[in-house]
Amino acid sequence: MKRSRFSEEQIIGILKEHQAGLGAKELCRKYGVSDATFYKWRSKYGGMEVSDAKKLKALEA
Repeated sequence: MKRSRFSEEQIIGILKEHQAGLGAKELCRKYGVSDATFYKWRSKYGGMEVSDAKKLKALEA
């Protein structure tokens, strides 16, 4: 499986920018990701905090 260029913390930061009011298209262009990737991140990490993501990763391992 290909390793992501972005860590969970960075992904959550990008999603928080979206919640603050920036558009999805703008964020995708700014960070160089596709729309599909952005919406996949939003479905997986939406509403999470960084600590929640670390707990999820620990459970997966």
